[in-house]
Amino acid sequence: MASFTGLSSPPFLCRCFPPVSPLRSISSTVQFKGASNRRLFVVPVKCSSTEPSQDADSEAKSTTVSSSSFSSSNSTYKWCAGIGAVGFLETAYLTYVKLSNSDAFCPVGGGNCGDVLNSDYAVIFGVPLPLIGLISYGFVTTLSLQLNAKTLPFGIDEMYGRLALLGSTTSMAAASAYFLYILSTKLAGASCSYCLMSALLSFSLFLISVKDAGLREIQRVVGLQLCIATLVILTLNSAYSTSPIVPTSLAEVELPFFTTEITTTSSPFALSLARHLHSTGAKMYGAFWCSHCLEQKQIFGSEASKLLDYVECFPNGYKKGTKMAKACADAGIEGFPTWVIHGQVLSGEQELAELAEVSAFDFNE
Repeated sequence: MASFTGLSSPPFLCRCFPPVSPLRSISSTVQFKGASNRRLFVVPVKCSSTEPSQDADSEAKSTTVSSSSFSSSNSTYKWCAGIGAVGFLETAYLTYVKLSNSDAFCPVGGGNCGDVLNSDYAVIFGVPLPLIGLISYGFVTTLSLQLNAKTLPFGIDEMYGRLALLGSTTSMAAASAYFLYILSTKLAGASCSYCLMSALLSFSLFLISVKDAGLREIQRVVGLQLCIATLVILTLNSAYSTSPIVPTSLAEVELPFFTTEITTTSSPFALSLARHLHSTGAKMYGAFWCSHCLEQKQIFGSEASKLLDYVECFPNGYKKGTKMAKACADAGIEGFPTWVIHGQVLSGEQELAELAEVSAFDFNE
């Protein structure tokens, strides 16, 4: 009776070495012992390539990474929306205090927190600084909520929305860094817990958006970020350079009102120009401690300067928290001296020829 003997390797086990055809027949041999003639039975075995399995694994990994990235982005947008909402509420309160000329509540120390808010540094090109912060935080909060809900307006792609968020937080962080520099150098000793809180919120928004963008994306847009930060700092520096500020600490200065004698002699041209400016209603706004205002009067001379319509913005002296006179506040004065001639505003010292040209003064007539 014939018996079956198997081969040393397990039956129907095969290994495929690329390149192979999708279907390959492998023969397994079965031998009958005791038979004079050997008969071979070929059993076809189909071996499929392992590539589909690898593709499935890759697709699964890609799906996992994509899902993880999606969850991370959503978490980032929620954090940005929450932090932005806190900043929006803070700046909304400070905007109300600034526009209503109220005293800000000091949450720490119980002192007066309105020193910085009442200073010239709280205004940029005539716009209250808290109002600018209110708009910035409101924009970041709204954009973060739209990114989280995937409902950007005008069909904007999410990538551009993320870049807008990164650019906004970069500008806010740059502005906060500049304000901290001003606070530590120009306003040393002044209490401003709101300033520190706003800086903390701005830096947090910036770091969260940078982390979400990733290293590769940051490397591509780092030039744009540097340009945004530089533009913000230059704009702020330009705004403050046109407004002469008291050169001493707001927390310590207390200046009683004083007058300074004009020592120069007026020329005929200066006298005629001063009479003309008076007749046209031109006004010069200044402060008793302002060296530029004194220089402007010296240009006119002792006799002519008395003919000018000069408005003193601090007639009762200056000390911490002192506000400008109502006439100066109503005119929106930001720095000294400031000329208002026929509705045109001129900031800083002016040459007599410039004042004559703006006021349409002809000395020959």
